[in-house]
Amino acid sequence: MKKYLFFILFSSALINNLISQVDYKDVAGIFYARCTSCHHTGGSDYPFMNYTETAAMASSIDYALQNDIMPPWSADTSYTRFMHERIITSSEKQLILDWISGGTIKGDTTLAPPAPIIPHGYQLAGNADLTLSIGNFTSTSTSTDKYYCFSIPSGLTQDRILRAFEIVPGNPAIVHHAVVTADTTGAYTSDLSGSCYNIPGNLGIGTYAPGSKATIFPSQAPLKAGMYLKAGSKIIIQLHYPSGSAGEVDSTKIRLFFYPVNETGVRRIYSTTPLQNWSMSIPANTIKTFSAYYPSASISLPVSLSAFAVMPHSHLLCKSILYYAVNPGIDTIKLVRINDWDFEWQDYYTFKKLVKIPAGYKLYSKHVYDNTAANPNNPSSPPVNVYAGTGTMDEMLFDGMMYLIYQPGDELIDIETIINNDTLLNPNSVTAIRDKESGTALINSVAYPNPFTNTIAIKYILKRATDISIEIRDIVGRKVYSGKSVNQSEGYHELNWDGRDVSGNKASAGIYFYTIRTGDYSFDNKIIKQD
Repeated sequence: MKKYLFFILFSSALINNLISQVDYKDVAGIFYARCTSCHHTGGSDYPFMNYTETAAMASSIDYALQNDIMPPWSADTSYTRFMHERIITSSEKQLILDWISGGTIKGDTTLAPPAPIIPHGYQLAGNADLTLSIGNFTSTSTSTDKYYCFSIPSGLTQDRILRAFEIVPGNPAIVHHAVVTADTTGAYTSDLSGSCYNIPGNLGIGTYAPGSKATIFPSQAPLKAGMYLKAGSKIIIQLHYPSGSAGEVDSTKIRLFFYPVNETGVRRIYSTTPLQNWSMSIPANTIKTFSAYYPSASISLPVSLSAFAVMPHSHLLCKSILYYAVNPGIDTIKLVRINDWDFEWQDYYTFKKLVKIPAGYKLYSKHVYDNTAANPNNPSSPPVNVYAGTGTMDEMLFDGMMYLIYQPGDELIDIETIINNDTLLNPNSVTAIRDKESGTALINSVAYPNPFTNTIAIKYILKRATDISIEIRDIVGRKVYSGKSVNQSEGYHELNWDGRDVSGNKASAGIYFYTIRTGDYSFDNKIIKQD
């Protein structure tokens, strides 16, 4: 009897172990959704586009996840939520760790979801209206960091409105960050001394840091917005190359997309750095806090603003940042909080909806600096006195913002949905499935609102009658919805998914993929469910 009992227990344990094994197909979708926007072929020395590439980096992935190093996202999501958050859920993280601890089992890779297509290393689809490059430049950064400012004539013969742009590093290994401005006078010349610390130009455009997303401004009702560039302007690209990069060649460029000439109804987006503090002194072996107000501690904003994005900035000693709008004694409006500042990962944080900052409020930020030996990022050992300045060894409180002049209803505009469905970011939302004979789009599809909380509408237009099937799967490939329609008529159709799975249970928050199939053609797109 004991022998049979042992056999039953052993068999049960073996079966449970086999069932619980995680193989590549179970985690591939997580890597594609959470990692490959950076870790893709041509964009990283460590791509995660297939089993072989991912399994080879298993130990590094395990370390990064265990220590919350990756995905890199500094903003506190319990304080404010933003677009393009590089985060991973606890269940996704645990599934990857289980896969690694289980021996990175390969399994049947044909059952894994398809890898994302990232053409040419660009984030924005189609041909840019204007591409400007620094050419081939060789870094001279030997033992110190260098800052170079490249002044590039735009060649614009008439004023244009910028609706999107993408900064593309030519050598990602050495481009620490880039800051792009415009000199609307056209007078500035390049400064290639390596000491171009002060950012020239009189119109801020944007920034690049590893992992940065391309910038797209809303261009569909109810909001069309963009930056205004004057004819004859020069585009200035300030590039920061780290020490030890001497001899490396870079060819960073910027791709600009404009509204059509004479486009009307486009509201102006401003990019400035309202919060600055140049009087900081941080003695060695101290922890100090500094702050800044805009317009000042005693003066408030004379008009209401609609915040589009914010960019806090400091250097190596900074530990935390708090950035908000305040009407003293009455109210505060949360903008961004960073509990563990990382100089290597900084970017513009774009709000999901415009944030109204009423007249009578002022902008405020507080930075904490740790100039002790206990700070692992302190570049000096032993610590030395540090002052405000533009060099990496100096410190900065330099917090930027993109904003519009407020109009009633701005705070209700879902800019995330408008931008996520922009054809520059997602060309499949317009032309996804093509007819074999004519080559024209057979199906145009878009999902709205995306992200969604309760119900999402998957809208599509058929150019001819055809059989259609629609499936929705979660990030690990489990089917949560399936539907078919035979000989569906030409014209407009809509599927409303209430966020419930095939068993009728409420699906959890996370990333899902929907597929529309007809004959030999298929269309895939990503949707995001929120709590």
